[in-house]
Amino acid sequence: MTVTRHGPRGSNHPMPRALAELVAAAREGDREAFDEVVRVTHADTYTLAYRLVGNEEDARDVVQEAYLRAYRGLKSFRGEARFTTWLYRITANCASTHLGRRRRHQHDELPEDDGVVDEHPGSDPAEVAAAALLRDRVSAALAGLPPRLRAVVVLRDVYDLPHDAIASELGISVTAAKVRLHRARRRLREELFPLPGEADGEEASRAG
Repeated sequence: MTVTRHGPRGSNHPMPRALAELVAAAREGDREAFDEVVRVTHADTYTLAYRLVGNEEDARDVVQEAYLRAYRGLKSFRGEARFTTWLYRITANCASTHLGRRRRHQHDELPEDDGVVDEHPGSDPAEVAAAALLRDRVSAALAGLPPRLRAVVVLRDVYDLPHDAIASELGISVTAAKVRLHRARRRLREELFPLPGEADGEEASRAG
């Protein structure tokens, strides 16, 4: 099965069925329904994959693998969680596996732009500039995190996955997931909003 990203549909196409109905039909073997599930969820799934692995080529590979696993595992989806949450967990697992393979062959690459901050600026040019600056600072700070910390903070703070789901999909304990999240948040806070003396201490440590 080859997963492709569909372009925008023409106005003569019907509105897509509710995602729950599409998933139910796909579980019964409706291939077209699963193709529509892919179309509806692809943008968010790709965004998550990109944030976790840091570049477009790897993100495409992760998305491909995630949908293959989702297709094969549809029968195991019982609806206890939202389908998108289930799909995000699969995507996170695929990203973790992909990063593990990549680390064995090369150094980790950093994403160019994670786009974590949602911009809702007004028409004031100063607001637009401030929002863009904050977005760039957050993206740079997130990119500077080690992949193991970046993965946890993205899954928790951007995609709102519970600690047990994050731990399960990354192959770590819940305690480790919480510790990594705490460290990631602290490093982001120190980078974005340093307290008095933190910046000086960092410069001193670099100089030493």
